[in-house]
Amino acid sequence: MRPAKMTPAHQTSNLAELVCSNSFRSSAITNAVGLLKREMQILESLVIRCGDEARVPAGDAFAVDRERFSAVVTQAVEAQANITVYRDEITSLDYSGYDFLVIATGPLTSHPLFNAINDFLGRDGLYFYDAIAPILAADSLDFSKLYWKSRYDKGSGRDYLNAPMNREQYEALVDALLTAEIYPLHDFEQAVHFEGCLPIEEIASRGIETLRFGPMKPVGLEHPMTGERPYAVVQLRKEDLSDEYFNIVGFQTKMKVPEQKRVIQMIAGLENCAFARFGSMHRNTFINGPKHLTPTFQTKRDPRIFFAGQITGVEGYVESAAVGLLVARYIDDPTPLPYHTALGALGRHVAESSPDRYQPSNVTWALIEDVIGNVRKSDKRQRQVERAIATIERLAGEPVSA
Repeated sequence: MRPAKMTPAHQTSNLAELVCSNSFRSSAITNAVGLLKREMQILESLVIRCGDEARVPAGDAFAVDRERFSAVVTQAVEAQANITVYRDEITSLDYSGYDFLVIATGPLTSHPLFNAINDFLGRDGLYFYDAIAPILAADSLDFSKLYWKSRYDKGSGRDYLNAPMNREQYEALVDALLTAEIYPLHDFEQAVHFEGCLPIEEIASRGIETLRFGPMKPVGLEHPMTGERPYAVVQLRKEDLSDEYFNIVGFQTKMKVPEQKRVIQMIAGLENCAFARFGSMHRNTFINGPKHLTPTFQTKRDPRIFFAGQITGVEGYVESAAVGLLVARYIDDPTPLPYHTALGALGRHVAESSPDRYQPSNVTWALIEDVIGNVRKSDKRQRQVERAIATIERLAGEPVSA
């Protein structure tokens, strides 16, 4: 809609203007986002091609010149004879006379379109903020200091790992949370946080005991061997889509990355933890995908309507562009890409995560289906990459059915 109507964050009228970072993150192919970029490249992604044209030196990272990247994307789109660019604000979901509609809007969706989408979904499908807790690799945890237990022994008994804390450890953690450096909110993100998704450091600021009566309460989590109740407990929950990773319950945060490492590695059993994803909290507009979307990003209410980009519940420039690439394919052939590919894994995340605790996510190995089995982690990653690339190369050589 720019420049007819600007957003609080964008400065130009170009398409694909990068607001925050200029990085598309790691280029290492054994990194999940590196694999995703390679898969997109095989399928001739316009965004990756334009990124290559605007690339700047950044070591292992894929970084671009912001202005050049945005200009190259804009030129490429406007040069297509079968694309007409309308620079107007869209305020409704009128798709009469069309075979399909793709809604590709981001975290700064204007209020009229936000309301139109919310009306279509049933007033329960959109959120303003995402609150993401860190995800840790299971094989980096010290299980000798942790124990399996669900609160009051509900569930299977192996749904949660617990890191018990004594009073001294707890108070040291609270002090670390209160002194940690945090990311400041952008002007367009100033808002009151929902009580149900407060940053962990915000909860800590409300009093020394607040966390002990919130996400770190020890009630019902007595140690299964000794029967003793810890002073406080940090719980780690298995990720829905993988047994290799754990989410730290209630630890959504605005702490800077080095601070997240420093604070979380103070917890017994997590001293050497490896992060699959760092926590974050910022303004967003995203759909409760598992309730409303299929793995092909079609709405369950009307398969003619697709959603693409960050609004689907993916996080990051690359992931948002990847969903657009997928939707373009699924319009002609609504067959989900295999979940052992990074591209297919995004559809799996959107459609098969828990609707009760759905949060936006970058692509990580936690989302990608493991079809290799129990082998050494270093070997597994390489074999997963080879399998995924072979699958995408095969699909790239096959015509997409109409």
